Amino acid sequence: MQETTPERQTRKRPKVNEVNEFLEIASDFEDPLEVIREALSNSYDAGATEVEISIKSRAQESEIIIEDNGRGMSESDLESFFDLGNSTKSDPEHDSIGYKGHGTKILYKSNQIIVDTAHEGKNLHAVMDEPWETLNNRELPEYEVTESATRPGNDGTRIKVTGFKSGRGFAPESLTYNKIEHYLKWKTLAGSTKYHFHPEQFREIEITVRLDNGIDDSRERLVTNNKLEFPEEQLDPGEEPFPEARMCKHYGPKTLQIEADNGEKTELEVVGMVGGKDARDELPTYGRHSAQFGIWLAKDHIKVERLNEAISHDNEFIHFLFIANSQDIELSANREKIRNKSSAIYQAIEKELNYFLSKIAADPWFKGYLEQRRVAELNRKASTQQKSVEERKKAVTERGRFEATNQSEVILGLERSNREGAKPTITVEDFDLGADVNALVEQNGRLYGSSVHLKLTDHFEEDKPLESVGKILCWEIGDRDKLREIERRGYQNGHVEFDLKSNRITYGTESRHTIHIVEVRSRFD
Repeated sequence: MQETTPERQTRKRPKVNEVNEFLEIASDFEDPLEVIREALSNSYDAGATEVEISIKSRAQESEIIIEDNGRGMSESDLESFFDLGNSTKSDPEHDSIGYKGHGTKILYKSNQIIVDTAHEGKNLHAVMDEPWETLNNRELPEYEVTESATRPGNDGTRIKVTGFKSGRGFAPESLTYNKIEHYLKWKTLAGSTKYHFHPEQFREIEITVRLDNGIDDSRERLVTNNKLEFPEEQLDPGEEPFPEARMCKHYGPKTLQIEADNGEKTELEVVGMVGGKDARDELPTYGRHSAQFGIWLAKDHIKVERLNEAISHDNEFIHFLFIANSQDIELSANREKIRNKSSAIYQAIEKELNYFLSKIAADPWFKGYLEQRRVAELNRKASTQQKSVEERKKAVTERGRFEATNQSEVILGLERSNREGAKPTITVEDFDLGADVNALVEQNGRLYGSSVHLKLTDHFEEDKPLESVGKILCWEIGDRDKLREIERRGYQNGHVEFDLKSNRITYGTESRHTIHIVEVRSRFD
C-alpha cells in the first residue's frame, strides 16, 4: 500500500506595510490649510472654547503653531495623536469630528512636530524630528516624550509644526487673511451648521489666526466663530434696477427621517437659502464663486461634496445653497470625498433630497423670485445695449473722421466713400464673413471675387488663396516690410509682386494673375 503524506495546515494573518500606510494617508493631504482644518477639529474634540493659530514664514521653512484651551491629552491620547488608526474617538455618534485618527497624519509632512499638552496636572512634551524624510527613507519616525508636573487647571495643547511640505507653501501671494477666513467658513468647523439643529449642545469657539507681516500685514489678526451664518432674509424685491439681486429666503432647519430599501435608517439635517447675486456675495465662499453654490452633503456639519443632481434641470444651482448633514456618509482619509455612494443609505439620501428640493422649487416665493430675475435679465440686456450704443456714439463723435476697426466697417467705409464721390464706384453685392473669398463686388458692370481685410497684410498672414480673388478690399496696406519679405520668399509656391503705386498684385505659378488692391482709407483723401 502506498503511503500518503498528511496535509499540513497553517493559519496566516495579512500583513500591513506601516510605512506605506503613513505615506499614503499623509500624501492625501495637499493644501497647507488642511493643517488648520484638522487642528480645529482636534481642539473642538478636546472641549476647547478658544483656539489660536499662528503661521510664520521663515527664510528656510515655515512654522505653524496651534494652541487651544481644551482638556489636553493624556498619555493614551498622545499616542493616538501620533498613531494611525488608533483614535480614542471610538464612537462616531458622539460629539467628535472623525474617529479614525487620519487627520493628524497631515502633520507628518514636515521637518519637525512638537507637542506640549497639559492634562490634569501633568505636562507631556513630545518631539518628532524629520517625520517626512524618515517615512520616505522607508522607516517609521520616532518621537521622544518628556513628562513633568504642571499647575492643575492649566489644561490645553500647543502644537508646533516646522517646515510643512507643500508645493503651495506659505508665500504672501498664496496665503492671506481673506483667503483663510473664507477657507475656515467653507471647509472647516468654522462653517458648521450644527447650531441650527442642536443649539442646546452647540459649543461656540473663538478662533484667532495670526499671520507674519511677511505673509499678510493687512491686519493684526483674524477672529471668527464656528457658525455658517446665512445672509439676512429679504423676501421682497428691492427698489434698485435689478430688484432680485438682494432677495433671499431661508429654508429649514429641517430634520428628515430616512429609511433605505435595506432597512437602514438615518437622519438628514437640511438648512439653506435661495438668493440673488448680492445676497450670495455676502457669503464667504472659497475658490471659484459659481462652483460654491448648490446642494452640499456634510458630515459633522462640515461640507464635503456637492450633489447638484438633486436640483431639477429647470433650475440653475447657482441660486441655491443648502447643506444636508448625515453622520452615515463615509469619508476619504482627507475628508474631501464621500466613499459610500453605492450604498443603500446614500441612495436613499439622494432620493429624499430630490423630493425636498422639488418642494422648494414649487414654493410661490421661489417662482416670484425667478420672475423678478427674468425682469432683471431684460433690464441688464437693455442697459448693456444702451451703454454699448452710447459708447459707440461717443467714439464716432470723438474720432472726427471715419475709421474702420473690422472687416464689416471696411465695407461700410467703401459704401460711404461711394456716397462722397470717390471713383471708381465699387459696390458690395454679397458678403460672407466666414468664406475665404468673402465678398462679391461690382465695378463697371462686372463682378469680382474679393477678399476683405482690415489690412492688406492680413490676407497673407491668414494664408488665404489668391487664385480666385479679383480684388482685395482693405482699410489700409499695413506693414510694407512684410510685403517685401513675402515678395522675396514667394507665396503659396508662387511668385508674387506688389505694385503699390498702381495698387496691383501680380501672382502666379505657371500663369500670371493680377489682383486689384482697393485701399478704402485713401478713397476719402
